Amino acid sequence: MSIWWSLHLRREAASVPLARRFLLGTMETAGVDPDICFDLSVALSEACANAVEHGGDRSGLVEHGEPGDRGERTDPRPGTSPADSGQYRVTAYLDGEMCRIEVADSGPGFPARRELTPAPAPCVAESGRGLDLIEQLADHVQFGNRPGRGAVVSFDKVLKWREGALLMV
Repeated sequence: MSIWWSLHLRREAASVPLARRFLLGTMETAGVDPDICFDLSVALSEACANAVEHGGDRSGLVEHGEPGDRGERTDPRPGTSPADSGQYRVTAYLDGEMCRIEVADSGPGFPARRELTPAPAPCVAESGRGLDLIEQLADHVQFGNRPGRGAVVSFDKVLKWREGALLMV
């Protein structure tokens, strides 16, 4: 048995713990080992935080508006939908012994250097530490750019299951 889900979230800080709790709830209910749940939830939090911070142009977003404002662009540009910069997507697949998580945004994407050869960030630099943490917590990580515009971070981890787990192979 396998399970997958996809969330389209607004680029707001509050979306990060929401995505993390959704993943944790899914994995705990399915019977994934708590240590694996923790590692994947931290990696997901880092990927989501990056999408919130770097996932698009914030200049056209409604930051504080009237009730009912949904963070859409106030000045849509030709060729982009109102939600392009205001949302990101999280998709998770739990299948047998593997979990794959993908976070995609509509930002400028990764610089060619990061996309081709991830290099450790200097200890004093704040930028890039989340990506390094994802690499440490997951078994396989890919950083890439979507065709057109946007970054994609995907990572895999081999799952361990609790005894009597619902989805255990």
